[in-house]
Amino acid sequence: MQDRGAQPRTFVVAEDDDGIRLDRWFKRNAPDISFNIVSRWARTGQLRVNGQRATPGDRIEAGQTIQYPPPEATPAHNPKPQRKREPLTDDEEELVRDMVIHRDAHAFVLNKPPGLATQGGTKTHHHLDRLLDGLADDSGNRPKLVHRLDKDTSGALLVARSARAAGHFSKAFSGRTARKVYWALVVGVPSGDEGLIDAPLAKQPGTGGEKMHIDEENGLPAKTRWRVIDRAGNRAAWVELQPLTGRTHQLRAHMAAIGHPIVGDAKYGGAEAFLTGGISRKMHLHARRLRVDAPGGGTVDVTADLPPHMAESLGTLGFELMHGETMSLDQPKPSQSPAVKKKRVAAAAKERRQARRGERRSRGASGKPKGRR
Repeated sequence: MQDRGAQPRTFVVAEDDDGIRLDRWFKRNAPDISFNIVSRWARTGQLRVNGQRATPGDRIEAGQTIQYPPPEATPAHNPKPQRKREPLTDDEEELVRDMVIHRDAHAFVLNKPPGLATQGGTKTHHHLDRLLDGLADDSGNRPKLVHRLDKDTSGALLVARSARAAGHFSKAFSGRTARKVYWALVVGVPSGDEGLIDAPLAKQPGTGGEKMHIDEENGLPAKTRWRVIDRAGNRAAWVELQPLTGRTHQLRAHMAAIGHPIVGDAKYGGAEAFLTGGISRKMHLHARRLRVDAPGGGTVDVTADLPPHMAESLGTLGFELMHGETMSLDQPKPSQSPAVKKKRVAAAAKERRQARRGERRSRGASGKPKGRR
């Protein structure tokens, strides 16, 4: 979120807020402004997105501008008492503490299990944001979310331990300096060993913003690196994915777009996203590794173990976890031209022929009868 210092107040939607409702944006970025005030601004035309009148239920996209009245234009009101947060049970506190795989002065990194939403909603009462109460410090300060994972995606998720750290990490995620590597099991086997998917994504009409699709004309830029770790015949592939941009459902939409949906992802792969033979119907997408610069220097670099269903599926298909070494998080080197590749192949073949001729000469020399003395 960036303040442009203009009147009325103007903000730019960050990538981590892409796809959320406008009222949720206010709750996350301007918690001092009540829902009633936001609704009143909408009714009077003072709430605008990209210059157009907006309502609290509208979904917003990264890069859009949000405008609303300055503080002095907001009438004083008596805020309603905040609803008391329901305390966590002992089991819930134990659950969130068991998720912690890294902690330091600035952050926790959690291994989020599949099926747990990152944030709450109208029908979602059990979510990670609520569970963060279990990681509050002695003063009652609870960690703050700075990025998200889909409900059915597991793996490494960072939460900041202070407002200052939250600002630092939020900037890293929105600026794409944080690096994330995912593991996925996909249907079929992509052509080649690795590649780059460069396909703009936009919200698919008629889905209420809940699904993305490739849109070359109106979509936002979206790029994903992929690499095949191992193959199970032509049936499935274990792949490593690195999002170079941060669009909603990017990895899921991109893999489905090239004909290899993530196993268990019915939203993007339909009935074709499931494998028989005892393979779990849960989604097989896991945030394996997270690397981000820490405030004041140093690096947070954490690897998250696979959830049980995904580890079992890889084992069933005959994959060895030792083969899943993470790819370099640096940008790939430019690929060689066909001419250079052809020369290298020819040179290697020449070396093999010379080696074989040398072996034959050696055998021939050793097989000659010795002369008389």
